[in-house]
Amino acid sequence: MPPSHASTADSKPSGSSGGVQSLERAFDLLERMADAGGEVGLSELSASSGLPLPTIHRLMRTLVVCGYVRQQPNRRYALGPRLIRLGESASRLLGTWARPYLSRLVEETGETANMALLDGDEIVYVAQVPSKHSMRMFTEVGRRVLPHSTGVGKALLAHTPADEVRALLARTGMPAATEKTITTPEGFLDALEQVRRAGYAVDDNEQEIGVRCLAVSVPNSPTSAAISISGPAGRVTEAATERIVPILQQVAGELSEALASSGTNGG
Repeated sequence: MPPSHASTADSKPSGSSGGVQSLERAFDLLERMADAGGEVGLSELSASSGLPLPTIHRLMRTLVVCGYVRQQPNRRYALGPRLIRLGESASRLLGTWARPYLSRLVEETGETANMALLDGDEIVYVAQVPSKHSMRMFTEVGRRVLPHSTGVGKALLAHTPADEVRALLARTGMPAATEKTITTPEGFLDALEQVRRAGYAVDDNEQEIGVRCLAVSVPNSPTSAAISISGPAGRVTEAATERIVPILQQVAGELSEALASSGTNGG
């Protein structure tokens, strides 16, 4: 996923008031820290942002006092624990914003629609609109699963470098949820290559016997997100896949645009 920050110090409008500019710069630094893995030194921030060290030091000191950044014993700066509460609330809201789009998926496909995020090494389901057909399935809001056995996991990791995928799998292990679960790193990397070629991911009885899932990532989402439909293997057939995938891709694109525009309204 491309870095989330949209501008650098030199692109700030010259007419911005000092307070607004400081706020923009502070958020820009937080996003740069996240892009760098959550921990950076002042010189790294200065090099990437173009801001002078004294300005960065002043902003970071304020963020430390507020609890959004903490200074490590090695003098580097790390994202602070107070951001966790904001992130959790934002994740819940992301699921709320997605519900109308998931409802459309249910109407147009007849199957249960889900939204999931990559949270650390796990997949967490943040929204679901159930199919009108009565069938209880494994997926439900709040459930956490490992990525290797899910369609959304494949969709979310498809463009992650292979060494990072291997490291994640080494941390989580690859337990078999069913006899069809992929349980080797090579097998999973092959599946990710298929996702890149096809433009969508499939969970074919890999998380739950009798259930197939089709998933796509949400382009340019503020956090790694994917949407999916899941239903009985007897309904989510190869023929149904050809009909459903374009709908999934269209809805993902529209959701992406809605999330992007929600960040630019105001003024």
